[in-house]
Amino acid sequence: MAETAEKESKSISKADQFVLELFKEKLPNSYLYHNYDHTVRVVKSTKEIADNSEINVKQKEALVLAAWMHDTGYTVTREGHEDASIEIAKDYMKKEGTDPEIQQMVIDLIASTKMGVEPQNEMERILKDADNSHFAKDYYKQTSEFLRQELMLTGSADFSPAQWREENIDMFTNKHRFYTDYAARNWKSQKDENLISLLKKEKKKKKKYKKEEIKAKLKAKYKDESPDRGVQTLYRTTLRNHIKLSDIADTKANILLSVNAIIISLALSNMIPKLDAPSNRHLLLPTLILVLFSVASIIMSILSTRPNVTSGEFTREQVKKKQVNILFFGNFHKMKYDQYQWAINEIIYDKDYIYEALTKDLYLLGVVLNKKYMLLRRTYTVFMVGIIVSVISFIIAFSIM
Repeated sequence: MAETAEKESKSISKADQFVLELFKEKLPNSYLYHNYDHTVRVVKSTKEIADNSEINVKQKEALVLAAWMHDTGYTVTREGHEDASIEIAKDYMKKEGTDPEIQQMVIDLIASTKMGVEPQNEMERILKDADNSHFAKDYYKQTSEFLRQELMLTGSADFSPAQWREENIDMFTNKHRFYTDYAARNWKSQKDENLISLLKKEKKKKKKYKKEEIKAKLKAKYKDESPDRGVQTLYRTTLRNHIKLSDIADTKANILLSVNAIIISLALSNMIPKLDAPSNRHLLLPTLILVLFSVASIIMSILSTRPNVTSGEFTREQVKKKQVNILFFGNFHKMKYDQYQWAINEIIYDKDYIYEALTKDLYLLGVVLNKKYMLLRRTYTVFMVGIIVSVISFIIAFSIM
């Protein structure tokens, strides 16, 4: 018995070395999955199941030998590699003088590893489960990715990670099952864990896809409902220009106010007190002209900057009929907050009303600016005329003297 075991051990060791050298010399580098490492894993799983099954020594030797030889055909071809593996195994076993009974068992076992072939006996069930044992291992994720990359590199198939995950889920749930009692009893739990991991990722992917889909729909919806960016820029730029122009007008009015105030101050403090003297009476008229024009300029400057506040109230009927601009403070400053909040809620749900209000606001600002600049222009004209007339009056007065 010991002699038989030693002979079997030497035979298996030789097969190991033969497969290692064969793969080193002839297996393309593109085979990331079907290589020596995979073969070692299958042999290990085969021994594990065989040790826990009711088979004899000769059957076990045939199983392990078949496990070593079952993927050697990849060194010749990918399609129909099982048949190529059988031919390589035949040549090897003939040279090694393997027992004819074991030779036939090895040939039958390799043939049973073909995709879609149902195992017919316990030995075939053992090898079938060992060949697919990676489904129930903690390194499943790594080996699965190796297989995906191999399929792509060899031109057999090109799966994206998501597609490959779907293929594996289908394999787990619809195509693969363990045939031996040992594998079903001891490996099923890890297989289920691997399947759960795949399903979680698939669920996460679908959830993410659904979220992205909702975002895309909302984006498309708001893109349709919102004005173009050019329209938004139009409103923003026009409003900013209106405000700047209003600031410029106020600045110009303040300049006029300051200049004329200084003129009047100088006139009141230096010139008017000296007009009582008989020698200065000729300056009375020019001084009065200067003061009157300065006062007129001040009054007009004040009018151009004086704010015009409206009633500060509006009715619900006016809002519903879109007859009031609720964006301008002068139309709501006397109202209660809850009434104004109702009006705002009315406008924000009506896109047309929003842009109608903005348009009205821009228009009314333009009307106010027009009045301000027209009055400011007249004020500058009055100031200019006053200065000219005053200077001429002073010249004439001095000439008469």
